[in-house]
Amino acid sequence: MTDLARRIDQGRGLMPADIVLKGGRMFDLITGDLVETDIAICGDRIVGTFGRFEGTREIDCTGRILVPGFIDTHLHIESSLVTPFEFDRCVTPRGVTTAICDPHEIANVCGLEGIRYFLDASTRTVMDIRVNLSSCVPSTHMETAGAALDAGDLTPLMDHPQVIGLAEFMNFPGVLMKDPGCMAKLEAFQGRHIDGHAPLLRGRDLDAYIAAGIRTEHEATTAEEAIEKLRKGMRVLIREGSVSKDMEALAPILTERTSPYLCLCTDDRNPLDIEEHGHLDYMIRTLIARGCPPLAVYRAASLSAAEAFGLKDRGLIAPGLRADIAVIDTLESCRTSLVLSGGVVADDAAFAVRETVTPVARASVKAPAVTAEAFRYVRNGDAPVIGILPGKIITEHLTETLQAQDGDLLPDTGRDLIRIAVVERHGKNGNIATGIVKGFGLQRGAIASTVCHDHHNIAVVGADYADMAAAVTRLGQIEGGFVVVADGEVLAELSLPVAGLMSLDPFEDVRDRLIALRSAAKSLGVTLEEPFLQLAFLALPVIPHLKITDMGLVDVDRFALI
Repeated sequence: MTDLARRIDQGRGLMPADIVLKGGRMFDLITGDLVETDIAICGDRIVGTFGRFEGTREIDCTGRILVPGFIDTHLHIESSLVTPFEFDRCVTPRGVTTAICDPHEIANVCGLEGIRYFLDASTRTVMDIRVNLSSCVPSTHMETAGAALDAGDLTPLMDHPQVIGLAEFMNFPGVLMKDPGCMAKLEAFQGRHIDGHAPLLRGRDLDAYIAAGIRTEHEATTAEEAIEKLRKGMRVLIREGSVSKDMEALAPILTERTSPYLCLCTDDRNPLDIEEHGHLDYMIRTLIARGCPPLAVYRAASLSAAEAFGLKDRGLIAPGLRADIAVIDTLESCRTSLVLSGGVVADDAAFAVRETVTPVARASVKAPAVTAEAFRYVRNGDAPVIGILPGKIITEHLTETLQAQDGDLLPDTGRDLIRIAVVERHGKNGNIATGIVKGFGLQRGAIASTVCHDHHNIAVVGADYADMAAAVTRLGQIEGGFVVVADGEVLAELSLPVAGLMSLDPFEDVRDRLIALRSAAKSLGVTLEEPFLQLAFLALPVIPHLKITDMGLVDVDRFALI
């Protein structure tokens, strides 16, 4: 008997369903009703609702609520610091059954090899990982990446069954200026989904950006900005990551009226934040606590997301759709006790039988040897300063006067003005650029990382040049990762040997090392809750207003190097 024939017979009750979830209440995202019903499942599909069913396997859900599995509409799995398989094991039990990822972090290190790694992994995980093909590798011409991808590289992959379309188009100035490379990618993906990335873009420039065929956007940071984008036809993805925290600002716009056009995403979230707070489950309970209607929140987490990205086979608990179901205690707390993804119970047994994929991009850190002298910042007069805004990846463009010694503008920890540098690590040119940053609170030592969006060179901040050099050197020895150094001693580190971005260890081990790293950073005076990812975003030259790459300081408003 074919799968189709089995679904029909099980739906009619001519034979027992493979699985029946018994006695729970289903949250109907169409009417908003909570309805007591069994849910019958055949293979990876739902075949029966609003009734009583018999199953070969019956699971008691009495006293529980059943909701559609959650869809993270935009994230970089690399930012979880673990492989797609460990991300799957970490997040699926929290109700996330679909993740729409952009693997541009690994693509910036090793190009198509990294994208193919994610495509191969996506067919082997319990959750359904969908891929948007990375549109901006590198993100701009003002950085040195490990690879460059043009339209001709991406189009052979566009019909892969796990591919949705083109990932976040970060180079919005390139779109507006009709850059030939940007135009080629946009032309190639016309009629398919194109994901957006346009922080602070408003007015006629926003009109032009949307007219290029870009349908979704996760960079709105105020309700006013989000409303304008909604009114102009964009689906807005409410984001809450480890650094980029826009949920509080956008919560007021999430209503039952707007919910069909709003989705949820995490963008970049690490295992420590997932352990302490949660993933999309955290967003759901927080939004409800802030007064958003539960129907609006759960729609944004599933049905609206499915509609926005053309995933017509999911988003509701309904016959014929994927059996992506989260069994929770209450709508308000969103604590899962059982999760099914494509009809598979997401438990230890399911994770244990997955096939894995050999990691790629090992030994990718090829930074030049550095000494303390490399971190001098020679400049006449006042200096531009990157001003951190906690909870945001947007930065201020400040100007400060610093004391000079032999032309070098020295760090001033009393005013929270410390050195920042980016060291090219792909073995391309050995560039080192230096500047000044305000907002870390760091009083001594240095912090360095190969997670450095999106080119993933080495970013390092410090109050002591020798410690900065020691930190950079150590990253080369451990194949990349995070390191905290003081007085020449490594206080804490996390090795990320897959492209300098992902660990090969279980997510629990990565979480524990992040705790040690956070503690070590605080011992140096750091006041930021998440200093490592905050550091990573200081090198992303498509986010206003002042950033730094291996080529120098970037005035993002002018889209030019200083």
